[in-house]
Amino acid sequence: MTGQAQEDSYHYGVIRRAIEVIDAGGEDLSLEMLAARMQMSPAHFQRVFSAWVGVSPKRYQQYLRLGHAKTLLQERFSTLETAHAVGLSGSGRLHDLFLRWEAMSPGEYARKGAGLQIRWGWFDSPFGLALVMGTEKGICGLAFAAEVGAEPTMADMRARWPSATFVEDPMGLRPLAEAIFSQRGEAALHMIGAPLQIKVWEALLRIPSGHVTTYSELARAIGSPRAVRAVGTAVGKNPVSWLIPCHRALRKSGALGGYHWGTGVKRAMLAFESAQDDSKIAASVEGRQSA
Repeated sequence: MTGQAQEDSYHYGVIRRAIEVIDAGGEDLSLEMLAARMQMSPAHFQRVFSAWVGVSPKRYQQYLRLGHAKTLLQERFSTLETAHAVGLSGSGRLHDLFLRWEAMSPGEYARKGAGLQIRWGWFDSPFGLALVMGTEKGICGLAFAAEVGAEPTMADMRARWPSATFVEDPMGLRPLAEAIFSQRGEAALHMIGAPLQIKVWEALLRIPSGHVTTYSELARAIGSPRAVRAVGTAVGKNPVSWLIPCHRALRKSGALGGYHWGTGVKRAMLAFESAQDDSKIAASVEGRQSA
């Protein structure tokens, strides 16, 4: 594990505990109050927040509140019809991470991974312990165990390719994992899914970072407006969470809806992206003003 990965994992642990405190308190908490609940000094707590998201704990509380999802729907709703289309041979960006992806053939899908060797390894991430899986063509699995637990997470992911051969290889996967979580470089994805699932995952890739959409909008975007329930199932079956941003799909009401790896992880991801994007916008404005 790199020093940066250890730092990111530590920061996530602090944020997770802060989420629990904010949810339980239901009130605005001062820096001193939050730091005390985290058993940290205010200065140290402030540094951890600034290093991870670039905004103050007070500002970050706004992103973590349940109402943040409704604010995102009102202010950062993504109409997928007008978004830049990303095809199977296209590309997408997660901040500075360049994604290339292709789908496994229908035959590969039908064989449930028979003849396929899948390497796997556990890594610390900004969202807790993460399971990364990959074939010779790229990443085929990315899951988070912070709320679900390591053993159920591994069992869930292995069940998606029941006939594949699994080989533990954290050293071989480390460059890909570090690219994912540092959001730098390039990552190739090797996806497996039914045709409807592939369509939904394509649509998810059109949602810009820091924005959200609804399950019904996703259904309309893939030409099946009445298939909201099936779309929700496809979102939940996304094998590479975070990279294909299923966390950006919300209910029409503004409720978070479910998340395969836990709603706390989903809220942390949305808060992370909102804070990162706002921080970049502020830096851009400052740059123009000083130019």
